[in-house]
Amino acid sequence: MRSLVRVSLLMLVVVLAFGVPAFAQDGQATVTTSADGWITYAATDCSYGGTIQSIAAIDAQTVQFVLCEPDGAFPQKVAFSSVGIQPDEYLASTGGGGEALFRNPVGTGPYALSNWELGNEIVLTRNENYWGEKAFEGTMIFRWASEAAARLVELQAGTVDGIDNPGPGDFAVIEADPNLQLFEREGLNIFYLGMNNMIAPFDNQNVRLAVAYAIDKQRIVDNFYPPGSTVADQFMPSAIFGYTEGFEPLPYDPEMARQLLADSGLTLPLEVTLNYRDVVRGYLPQPGIVAQDIQAQLAEVGINVTIEVMESGTFLDESDLGHLAFYLLGWGADYPDATNFLDVHFGQGSTIQFGERDQEVIDLLNQAGRESDPAVRLDLYGQVNALLRDRAPMLPIANGGSGVAYRAAIEGAHVSPLGNESFASMSDPDDDAFIFMQNGEPAGLYCADETDGEALRICEQITEPLLGYETAGTAVVPVLAESYEFSEDGLTWTFHLRPNVMFHDGSMLDANDVVTSYAVQWDAANPLHVGRDGSFTYWTYLFKAFLNAPAE
Repeated sequence: MRSLVRVSLLMLVVVLAFGVPAFAQDGQATVTTSADGWITYAATDCSYGGTIQSIAAIDAQTVQFVLCEPDGAFPQKVAFSSVGIQPDEYLASTGGGGEALFRNPVGTGPYALSNWELGNEIVLTRNENYWGEKAFEGTMIFRWASEAAARLVELQAGTVDGIDNPGPGDFAVIEADPNLQLFEREGLNIFYLGMNNMIAPFDNQNVRLAVAYAIDKQRIVDNFYPPGSTVADQFMPSAIFGYTEGFEPLPYDPEMARQLLADSGLTLPLEVTLNYRDVVRGYLPQPGIVAQDIQAQLAEVGINVTIEVMESGTFLDESDLGHLAFYLLGWGADYPDATNFLDVHFGQGSTIQFGERDQEVIDLLNQAGRESDPAVRLDLYGQVNALLRDRAPMLPIANGGSGVAYRAAIEGAHVSPLGNESFASMSDPDDDAFIFMQNGEPAGLYCADETDGEALRICEQITEPLLGYETAGTAVVPVLAESYEFSEDGLTWTFHLRPNVMFHDGSMLDANDVVTSYAVQWDAANPLHVGRDGSFTYWTYLFKAFLNAPAE
């Protein structure tokens, strides 16, 4: 039994002694501890607006979630890397954040963090006590370069074993090189031009619509995207459930754009700033060039654009906080369902990156999330897609095809449609290290409080959720939970933990670790709700709301 358990809310520390049950309550949550030391964290009721009502450690190997409403995508959500499990004692010892945590994650995964040399590389070492098949390579090294050409040169020279996101012009080069192998990644992503409806001139709907009519999306895809890319006509790729067949997007029509700007009542030409981060992603393979092309297209209709490049972590933080008026961003699928695209960006738990949320859209998304009939869900998502087109909080531009390239000698090489390649299953017969070069350096590795794909990819080697995704696929598979079941009404989900799982620090996994790993994200009043910048953005994406959320 643990002698010390940190619980929420008035900065309480509940001391478990002599098997006496402990109880704490404040605000919107209660925390109880059984005589055996097992924690239950519960909302006092569901009026706080989130998906989860309670999380309970039933015994050492059993965790039970009770939901406020059915959620058919719940397994896919608990499989996501932002809810990877860390030891409760370790979370408490770091205070729940700061460099002690976001530069030093402790997980159960096939690799453990060994060293992070800022600006240069992150080194992982094989977890010799891993519960599953051990990693083939003793050392895993992540490096980064923002330019696709630089990554390809490293691969051709053999100084790295794999690279993410080859440039559009590099696909043919790689395929023609017998020393290399290329795996194309399905474009399960969306690149969009974001507009904040609370910052002028984008608080004017005519301006937002003018931008939508002014952009020739086909020109951008044809000129700057690799094979397999498509023009986006709604805020999700066609392979995602929720895509509306036969949907009519706004056409490319510069004359209509000019008319809408004239009707806006604003002084022309408009002067705006376009922000982006210089990080190549599958949804945006050439950020700078695409930004310049958008700048040129908008100049033709009377919008003068100043381009401003931002550091990646700052850019993501500022967009989440609603501080950017006009920006380039995108999203890759975490799981293949409309909730991962529409709810994440426009639902009840979304950030304010587009400004004031649209309550009509939120209501439709909530209705669709509770609906079990696929046909009804599709109809509701069609209504949402139409509202997003007509109100233009953003302009969907492209579904970017991308790829991963490796040296030909690498065994077990593969690509994942979700971008979560399993490096533990790859081997380099030439040495005992695998070196992968991605697009950028992560801001942090406490991935409860990160949204950057570069961070998530590394976290996925270190920390593990209850469930996960199959290698190179999207099917949900057991990870730390070896099995689960749910009640007939879809409200109670019970997970049975895999026995004898050891964390990298030598402690053993139990149900309290799961409860704490979730609770410190869920409850904004928990003293461990700290993270890197404290946004915990994925929590509200997945589960709609925080307990004790601060007023916006």
